[in-house]
Amino acid sequence: MLKERVSDDIYVFTSERYAQVTAGAILYPDGAVLVDTLAFPAETKQIRDFLENRLGAKVRYVINTHYHSDHTNGNYLLTNAHFIAHQLCREKLDTVGRTGLARAKQQTPELANVEIVLPSILLSEGSIQLNLGKKTVQIFSTPGVSPDSVSVMLKEDRILFAGDMMMPLPYIADGDIDDLERSLQSIPSLGLENVVQGHGEVILRGEIDDAVRANLRYLENLRKKVEAAVKKKRPRDAMREIDIESCGKNRIALNGLAAQLHQANCFALYDKLTRKA
Repeated sequence: MLKERVSDDIYVFTSERYAQVTAGAILYPDGAVLVDTLAFPAETKQIRDFLENRLGAKVRYVINTHYHSDHTNGNYLLTNAHFIAHQLCREKLDTVGRTGLARAKQQTPELANVEIVLPSILLSEGSIQLNLGKKTVQIFSTPGVSPDSVSVMLKEDRILFAGDMMMPLPYIADGDIDDLERSLQSIPSLGLENVVQGHGEVILRGEIDDAVRANLRYLENLRKKVEAAVKKKRPRDAMREIDIESCGKNRIALNGLAAQLHQANCFALYDKLTRKA
């Protein structure tokens, strides 16, 4: 696991084992807020031990940006914390989350002790604000990658933990392309210093607008190509012919996972458009 200090009291942890997935920690006088956990228990234990034993910062809150297991598998290691998420995140964890975990345990023995932890502080509309001494943490809905997706902004530092709403390759197979475009379009107006992606490197102030434009361009290209295929009544399997480079992204991103995610995007958008037709 990689550890990066973004500011005096903000750390970002990046998995070296799965798709550069990230978690973040916000330190404040009474402890720490953890934004997401990581996919494998050993990595979340490393985060917990670093914060609590090395820094003396007990994890008081865990914010799950969405229900996907690579961001929630470590929840069970932090059960003394208060868990915050969207209402839909709780619902997803309690249904498809449990089913997915049971399947994952059969394939990955390392996950044998993982348990679903349901958040109890829930966002349904508007935002949730944590006032932590001199720090203000705002949690608000940014759907698109999934309907329950939220982002977390540290107001004083102008740092956004975007979850999977922002990543090197936009992902819509479990969400909605229109929602994701709207969420991405909201980023430039926030006046940010850094964006912590759900996967990949931290984006610096001078890179944010270009990164957002690149993701919106990818979604636009994807939409055009899939719409053209649907208009020509091409079969679903023809979506395999739409390669990621033709949409403006590189297949080696996310340790090579990008090509697989792109393929899932193509199928998901095809299914959406053919349902409408």
